Amino acid sequence: MASKTAVAPATTVQTVPRWLPATSLILSVLGLAVSAYLSYEHHTAATTLSCPNTGAINCLKVTTSSYSSFLGIPVSDLGLAFFVVMTVLCLPALWRSPAKSVRAVRLATAGTGVVFVFYLAWAELYKINAICLWCTAVHVITAALFGVLAIGSALLPAPLASSPRA
Repeated sequence: MASKTAVAPATTVQTVPRWLPATSLILSVLGLAVSAYLSYEHHTAATTLSCPNTGAINCLKVTTSSYSSFLGIPVSDLGLAFFVVMTVLCLPALWRSPAKSVRAVRLATAGTGVVFVFYLAWAELYKINAICLWCTAVHVITAALFGVLAIGSALLPAPLASSPRA
């Protein structure tokens, strides 16, 4: 006589390309490191930014300009907060999450970062008339992170709709 055992419904695990969590996490951690350096330099009032002072390239001019804060918050701190959030959102465990909201928040946050990068690049080029190489590194990392996430999101299968409970 066969015993009746309850069979748990199969759960579908979201397949994520192997390169996606690793690449996004590496970019987030790199951005976190550069932003931490810029925040340290800002809050210690240090003038040791490893950046030449040759007119067009002048980190000190950029990081001490009126555009170095946004709504009273140092831009370096905003960058640091952005990369802390992105590092968490790009952890492998969150890549495995079936929640649609995680995917949406990750991409929206990266998109917001890119919009802010456009504003900062505009300020450097047209208002400050100087470029900060460290800031440019953050800008490139932010754009690359958004690109990786956008491509990765396009490659992911559509999130499964949650089934009604019986």
